[in-house]
Amino acid sequence: MAVSLYKKVWADMNEKNILKKYTPILKPYAVEPNFVEEFGKVAKIYSNKGTFALKRIDPHNGADFTRHIRTLYQKGYNRIVPIYPAVDGRYAILYDNKLYYLMPWLPNEERETYFKKHQQMFRELARLHILTSKDVKIDKEDRQEHFENTQLDIEKEQEFLDGFIEQCENKEYLSPFELMFCMYYHDIRQALIYSETKLKEWYEETKEDEKARVSIIHGKLSPEHFLYDDRGYGYFTNFENAKYGSASHDLLPFLSRSLKTAPKQNEECIEWLYTYFNHNPLKYDEMLLFLSYLAHPGPAIRICEKYMKADKKDINERKYAQKLLKQYWLLKNTEYVVMRVDEIERQKKAQQEAAEQAETQD
Repeated sequence: MAVSLYKKVWADMNEKNILKKYTPILKPYAVEPNFVEEFGKVAKIYSNKGTFALKRIDPHNGADFTRHIRTLYQKGYNRIVPIYPAVDGRYAILYDNKLYYLMPWLPNEERETYFKKHQQMFRELARLHILTSKDVKIDKEDRQEHFENTQLDIEKEQEFLDGFIEQCENKEYLSPFELMFCMYYHDIRQALIYSETKLKEWYEETKEDEKARVSIIHGKLSPEHFLYDDRGYGYFTNFENAKYGSASHDLLPFLSRSLKTAPKQNEECIEWLYTYFNHNPLKYDEMLLFLSYLAHPGPAIRICEKYMKADKKDINERKYAQKLLKQYWLLKNTEYVVMRVDEIERQKKAQQEAAEQAETQD
């Protein structure tokens, strides 16, 4: 009896403290909280004006965040979870060295399958990129510097792979990790060669260009940041990492996370990508750079470099071997996607050339 009474008193005090914490933050919105549930950086606010989501973000991102939100509204892109302005017009409130913004609380009841949700997300991502697209000036010297630095990094990675395989081959007895590396070496090196080839093709295609296309990118593309309202419409949220950049900066991290599975031919990823490409096709040079970055076997090389630098007396061979295996799975899953995209783009180019040739003959 006494224990349950103590728990009730403690719960009441905790609830009052939480309300006391959020009341001054919500005051600029003229919202009075009745009850608050905390979910990490998001608080679910039950109030006199309805149910809201209050998000806490790093104040250093505040200026860019509000500027990009305003730009999206001005461009007519409305598939973002609405950001409610305060009474004085501010889109975010600074309180106790933290920045907060207010949104409606969406029920997020998924009425579509896993595959279709991703399709809708990529379709909306394409619209986001199209509506905010613009050309920016790029100096030829900056483009050349980026190419040369990236190529230098690739050459260093090639030297490392060749040195490591030579070291392994000169040993009479190999560790489990070294044996696995010898088995995977050819695939890792081929991925690196392909990445470098596409990088060179991109540079040859663009070295005289002085412009590049950029859009507002979400910065953290994920189904968790694509929420549904009660009508079944999907909306992007979590724009704190938004910035202007290449579309690849949204696509590549998502693919990297999605392909971290056991080996499989991931046709779903192909479908999602071409849902995007059908609405916002990449230019020829953009596709070259996209394939170069996607194919690059950086994660597999990084784990090998880490193994080489580790103190062999304290090394955990099993853990390192597991990590290398997972990175090799990622490489093979990525390889399938890269080859399928490359094949589709070659077919499209051949069909286009055939159509142009037929027009010329007519």
